[in-house]
Amino acid sequence: MIPRLAMFNDIAGFGRCSTTVSLPVISAMQVQVCPVPTSVLSNHLGFPVWHAEDQTAHIPDYLDAWKKLKLRFDGLYCGFLGNLEQIAIVEGFLTDFSPGFFLLDPVMGDHGVCYSSVTPKYCRAMKRLLAKADLITPNITEACLLTDTPYREDGSWTDYELTDICRKLSTLCDGKVVITGLSRDGYFLNYIWQDGHRTTCTTKSAGASRPGTGDLFASILAADALNHIDLDTSVKKASAFVARCIAGSEEAGIPVQEGVLFEKYLRELM
Repeated sequence: MIPRLAMFNDIAGFGRCSTTVSLPVISAMQVQVCPVPTSVLSNHLGFPVWHAEDQTAHIPDYLDAWKKLKLRFDGLYCGFLGNLEQIAIVEGFLTDFSPGFFLLDPVMGDHGVCYSSVTPKYCRAMKRLLAKADLITPNITEACLLTDTPYREDGSWTDYELTDICRKLSTLCDGKVVITGLSRDGYFLNYIWQDGHRTTCTTKSAGASRPGTGDLFASILAADALNHIDLDTSVKKASAFVARCIAGSEEAGIPVQEGVLFEKYLRELM
């Protein structure tokens, strides 16, 4: 049987990020994706203009239909949540549907800056949701927010400090942790914490950081988890695939705003 994954995330019509990246990637990895849109945007917010519609008011009826259909899910992947009510809805989903696996990508900020929706109250609610997750995939900005660690603009983190942040995160989620996309000396690093130990996956930088790479990375981990692939192997696969897509985007001259050219390489995930 093909595993079935529910996915809370926004939909951006243009810009290769969120659901428009996750759905084809996870499907290519032979997992059925059932999206729950948290907001619908014309394009991601890295462009000078956009149109966005929050979907919070529609989600309860949306999920009520699923309950009436008695749908069951092997896993839940949660990306962008725009407000406190959406966090509470995800908590209710976990109670009502009892997915066997929960990957939470706590989308809260990047490059040391948190998003406008991230208030102290929101951060406390996100920590509460973390406690229910089997795997979390914060970037370093989000890891600092969640552990009350001062962010370093120069990125001069030591292995000891990053290991300590991983450990602190693991106490919040009681599960596995991957801190994503750290940059050092021309390489991207992912710090992995599981079973009380830290390992590191290092991948040579293939170009500039782009929108959607975090969605791409977390989507591969979510699909692999439902296909019973171990985390270290999955992180290596995701890191290599993201690097390949960034390199392909650079070669094709795709503007950074338009995200990563992943469509050309989907067959490699099959």
